Amino acid sequence: MGCAISGVTPKTGGDGDADVGLPHLSDDQIQMIKESWKVIRDDIAKVGIIMFVRLFETHPECKDVFFLFRDVEDLERLRNSRELRAHGLRVMSFIEKSVARLDQLERLEELAVELGKSHYRYNAPPKYYSYVGAEFICAVQPILKEQWTPDLEEAWKTMFLYVTSLMRQGYQEEERMRLQQDSTSPKERPDKRNTVL
Repeated sequence: MGCAISGVTPKTGGDGDADVGLPHLSDDQIQMIKESWKVIRDDIAKVGIIMFVRLFETHPECKDVFFLFRDVEDLERLRNSRELRAHGLRVMSFIEKSVARLDQLERLEELAVELGKSHYRYNAPPKYYSYVGAEFICAVQPILKEQWTPDLEEAWKTMFLYVTSLMRQGYQEEERMRLQQDSTSPKERPDKRNTVL
């Protein structure tokens, strides 16, 4: 069973909510995500590695954001990389925190916006965020086996779209703040951003 998802783009309803286009998870979707996470979390290291190896396979331009992996062409070397495992675990930890905060959206929003701000500092632009969600979905399908359904897929897609929208917001806030600081400063500042890892 291959995975042909290229980005996280769930169905959206045109109900005209005032919430600046942020997707909404239903109570049923939240419950489905939480139940499936109980199975996924037993394999978080494996999922994290699969997710990033697939990401670099399907979107090699993403490696440019990762200083340590920029020039690595050998996927087997990536699979065995301690640094990739560590980064995969950090991302899976963020997903775990996101799942835990689905009932506390204010806390989840704060977490995701802050992560977006840090991604600006790491020079990791928003155009890559949806790829991670798509690769996560591809990585967990085999783990969940018969528990995987179109409704569960839609729930995860919606969660990732929600979180990445907030991360994008944080990235843009940080970018505006930095541009404002630079425009008010009399001397030019070099770009102080780093790259991930």
